[in-house]
Amino acid sequence: MTRAIMWFRRDLRLADNPALLAALAEHTDVVPVFVVDPLLMSRSGAPRRAYMCDALNALDDSMGRALVYRYGDPLDVIPALVAEVGASAVYAARDFAPYGSRRDDAVSVRLEASGVPLRFVGSPYAVNPGSITKDDGTSYSVFTPFSKRWLAHGWDRPLDAPRDPNWVGAPTVPCEGRPPRPEVDFDLPAFDERGVHAQWAEFRDRGTDGLDGYDQRRNDPGVPGTSRMSIALRWGIVHPRQLLADLHGTRAHDVYRSEIAWREFYGDVLHRFPDSGWRNLNRKMDAMVHDEGPVAEERFAAWCRGETGYPIVDAGMRELKQTGWMHNRVRMIVASFLVKDLHLPWQWGARHFMAHLVDGDLASNAHGWQWTAGTGTDAAPYYRVFNPALQGERYDPNGDYVRRFVPEVADLPTSIIHAPGGKGGAVPLGYVAPIVDHAVERDESLARLKALG
Repeated sequence: MTRAIMWFRRDLRLADNPALLAALAEHTDVVPVFVVDPLLMSRSGAPRRAYMCDALNALDDSMGRALVYRYGDPLDVIPALVAEVGASAVYAARDFAPYGSRRDDAVSVRLEASGVPLRFVGSPYAVNPGSITKDDGTSYSVFTPFSKRWLAHGWDRPLDAPRDPNWVGAPTVPCEGRPPRPEVDFDLPAFDERGVHAQWAEFRDRGTDGLDGYDQRRNDPGVPGTSRMSIALRWGIVHPRQLLADLHGTRAHDVYRSEIAWREFYGDVLHRFPDSGWRNLNRKMDAMVHDEGPVAEERFAAWCRGETGYPIVDAGMRELKQTGWMHNRVRMIVASFLVKDLHLPWQWGARHFMAHLVDGDLASNAHGWQWTAGTGTDAAPYYRVFNPALQGERYDPNGDYVRRFVPEVADLPTSIIHAPGGKGGAVPLGYVAPIVDHAVERDESLARLKALG
């Protein structure tokens, strides 16, 4: 008889979990464990921790309450558990994020000293970061050629959940109890496998109001035009392979597939450049001049509160605070406003997002911000400065999104709702005047770029 440990991390599911299936296939029984790492907990905002707690509870239910919780540094916890339960191997999905990679390397070395392997099977990606390279073996720094080779590489079909797994877990193995769930002021989306797959099926089968119309509706925050699978993907309640398996060859499906490819591209870039989670990928941009001092700090606070005087920006920031999520088009708009209109470092906004987003993921968040800030993988993006009023008019043409989150302007005519202080209008009572003049700040941003030479 042999025993293995299944170390759950960002794969809180039973279906299509290659590491779990390998552990069950190669050993008589399996001890399922989740390590509550104080370092990761300290870096996670309350919404993300709350969702994690709900997802863990659902996973525990699916395995008959066998999940073993342990607290502390995994470098100490996993080897101690191996000795305690007499495990001959530990299984996990590979983590390609900077901290996760360092942690896993250290745990692997510690286990090898006692003759126990840490076996990595699968990852949170359809194609592991580092796998997509040019013909000469070098990596891609531009999305389009990466995505073409990513498509050509392909991925495995999703796997079924194990049948009648032989768990040896709680209460046979002492469990230190679930982590405390922080209170949040909004309802969280589906956090169990059944609920997540039902959410996906509803979007997939909704016709042109869902997946089949994704290419036409995904940029309009006023309609339910996206799947909102980013949260479940973040925690591995669904694997990207499971979504990709449902896609066909239509334009709408191609666009959705491309969005998954963006997630994989950013995971690849962060894997190759670990410090790009918080530092400019394009180091030339380190010389960019940013505003500082009390005025800059107050403008940042107004941005965080959703009180900039630009309704589409304010709607996005309030959606984030009220729901723990923000529409992707609006993420780009509010990011552009912070960097290009307020002249503040993208890291300020990235940290705010990570504190409030339920789907906060270092690779996607950091490189999404760097794409907008012009410091990342795009060829010459700093020249791209979003006009918030025009973005609102284009992507929220009826003002439905703005009216939902900025009630101060809800009664305005659609013709002026995205620029209530302009076009001959007046700022409604209770709302704020624009904290900056976009036209002036756009010119200032371009001047600062030019000064870099």
